[in-house]
Amino acid sequence: MKVKLEKVSIQTKKPMEAINVTPKVEKIVEGSSIKNGLVNVITLHTSAGIAVTEGLSCLEEDIFFILDKLVPKEGSYHHARYLDSYGRLGINAHAHLKSILTGMSTFFPIQDGKMVISSTQTIYFLEFDGPLCRTFCVQVLGE
Repeated sequence: MKVKLEKVSIQTKKPMEAINVTPKVEKIVEGSSIKNGLVNVITLHTSAGIAVTEGLSCLEEDIFFILDKLVPKEGSYHHARYLDSYGRLGINAHAHLKSILTGMSTFFPIQDGKMVISSTQTIYFLEFDGPLCRTFCVQVLGE
């Protein structure tokens, strides 16, 4: 079995943002020389997420609308205190909690060198604490 890993850096531009990373993931899969297997996409951040849904701007807006209702930025969070481990105040509990709700990874099968994904599925990198320079990994496994 072959395993290939590529780290992808992106610069987010907004405090909360949905970035379509599907074309980048497909390009990595197609360049991997792996014909059959799996591709895993994972964020390296605890205040960002990876999600799959239909690629519509109205759904992108709905994601953040509902997450803001569930986890408002201004809330009474235990994380909102001085954190010795960081040497600063924890002011982004909402971002961590949104990441937990959306998840941090997804995977798709690979068949004949291409990702098996429907025309309505879009892989999003979800920013909850931006703008920041972020990294996600694309790991391709198979033969």
